[in-house]
Amino acid sequence: MMTRPCDALPPVRGSYTPDAALNDLVWFRAGGPAEILFRPADVEDLATFLFAKPVDTRVSVVGVGSNLLVRDGGIPGVVVRLPGSFGKVTVDGTRVTAGAAALDANVARIAADAGIAGLEFLRGIPGTIGGALKMNAGCYGREIKDIFVAATAINGTGGIVTLQPADMGFVYRKAQVPDDLIFVGAVFEGERDEPAAIRMRMNKLVEDREASQPVKTRTGGSTFKNPPGHKAWQLIDQAGCRGLMRGQAQVSEKHCNFLINTANASAADIESLGEEIRARVKANSGIELEWEIKRVGVPPSAERSK
Repeated sequence: MMTRPCDALPPVRGSYTPDAALNDLVWFRAGGPAEILFRPADVEDLATFLFAKPVDTRVSVVGVGSNLLVRDGGIPGVVVRLPGSFGKVTVDGTRVTAGAAALDANVARIAADAGIAGLEFLRGIPGTIGGALKMNAGCYGREIKDIFVAATAINGTGGIVTLQPADMGFVYRKAQVPDDLIFVGAVFEGERDEPAAIRMRMNKLVEDREASQPVKTRTGGSTFKNPPGHKAWQLIDQAGCRGLMRGQAQVSEKHCNFLINTANASAADIESLGEEIRARVKANSGIELEWEIKRVGVPPSAERSK
């Protein structure tokens, strides 16, 4: 594939990797490469890049890829992946400050150890805080907006932005913020409780999740949003889709709202299986399912612009 030369991009202290494989970085273990993968050294390095990059440079962000499908043609432009230095977690009273690269589960554990309740649900959400902010992630009746205090992000021209709850526009599985914002950290508020009690609730949540979801497979988490008044998995089951396959992609037998890469499924297999589910559910119930998994990149036949 044709790749924009890295020397056309501004000097950074982090690293550029051209034609970088992403399939090992996403949970589906499928999909094409990043035209250029950028790992910034720190917040200042990321801000400098965004300020100085050519104006026509496409920029996107990939975390740990737990709720992401990268199409087989890969992602044009520069894909930002925040390294571990963006994953620091600190506690002050009942507030937890977490970098965008911090794993949701790790934030939950640190909060529990500090005797801060209310963040237990994060233990059941694969992925990082950055992704959780973007999609107002949640499970078992709680979501990011319930604990959110403030966030810090960098905009498309390198400016540092602080966002309060009113700025986030939280709705079901989405924060209504500008697409060019890259979150770098957030502050959450919990409440005091005994660490042992918090851990007990957290462990129960993990047990329930493992019992009901195919968490140890190559999956992308919940595929479709729950329509108002309905459960997506029930609609999928009622439409006869449990176990349905397309190539080596399959609807989970354990939980119908999960798609699985059973071996070496292509991203096209996974996406077309999802579209077949949507069509069958629409025909059966009249309800149109909306993707929860974020699909990015281009098909292999598409010409990738620089």
